[in-house]
Amino acid sequence: MEKKFDKAAFKEKLEAVGQFPMLYMFKFIVPMGRENEVGVLFPKNEMVLKPSSGGKYVSTTIQAMMDSADQIIEIYEKAAQIEGVISF
Repeated sequence: MEKKFDKAAFKEKLEAVGQFPMLYMFKFIVPMGRENEVGVLFPKNEMVLKPSSGGKYVSTTIQAMMDSADQIIEIYEKAAQIEGVISF
């Protein structure tokens, strides 16, 4: 059963964390070969890659300055379109 994303609750949590703009850390796990699809979401930011021990997946970490909770949510929504992505 797929877990439903509660956008309003997530926005509330993001806004409670601190003031915007803020440096936000995004983490995604994607099938090997799809890491560039994550990179497209962050054209001006460095992406740190860490392959899984089995070589099937790669962990991506990106730190980006975000202007609002809505901007963060928009990136997660775009990332959700990448086949096989897992968001943290």
